[in-house]
Amino acid sequence: MLGWFRALLPREDRFFDLFERHAGIVVEAAGALEKLLEGGADVEKHGRRIVELEDQADEVTRQVMDAVHRSFITPFDRGDIKDLIQSLDDAVDMMHKTVKTVTLFEQRSFEPRMREMGAIIVQAARLTAEAIPLLKKVSANAERLQALARDVTIVEGRADELHEEGLKELFRLHGQSNGMAFFIGSEIYGHLEKVVDRLEDVANEISGIVVENV
Repeated sequence: MLGWFRALLPREDRFFDLFERHAGIVVEAAGALEKLLEGGADVEKHGRRIVELEDQADEVTRQVMDAVHRSFITPFDRGDIKDLIQSLDDAVDMMHKTVKTVTLFEQRSFEPRMREMGAIIVQAARLTAEAIPLLKKVSANAERLQALARDVTIVEGRADELHEEGLKELFRLHGQSNGMAFFIGSEIYGHLEKVVDRLEDVANEISGIVVENV
């Protein structure tokens, strides 16, 4: 009877399927953001795609939370599962906030360092997506998982540098003559930096899972 009942509950590997699905959404949203930052006539199209992907990410997050509450057995600590999926979701949410700012201020062109940050976001998202499937066998993949987490941290450091350099350049160009242009640019830079910060949060969650389970 108990075996039959447990068969109706979410399987342990379902969590990994959902993690991978969300990580794929993160990668796709990062790619759309990178394209948006190229500017031009397709900014709105890429922005709409990010909004669609955020809705998909929210649904996957909901499914993970539901599975946590319904499952007797989870692949690792329930708190870690919640923190991991929330960190992934926060990254997409932050991309959406970037789109909101771009849309609000009708931006159609972006600074070179903003575009560089877009490329870095894609890089960090891909590193994250590479790491997620490896969590199925944490012990066997511990070394690679920790290496990927370190790589995301390195990428995040470069994003911080670009953020600082970009703000300095904005101030040089607009600080004394066009306060609104400086404000809008600094808002976009801030959002982009936070996207990478959220991806670093994912890497930190992964690193913590490795430490707790190896």
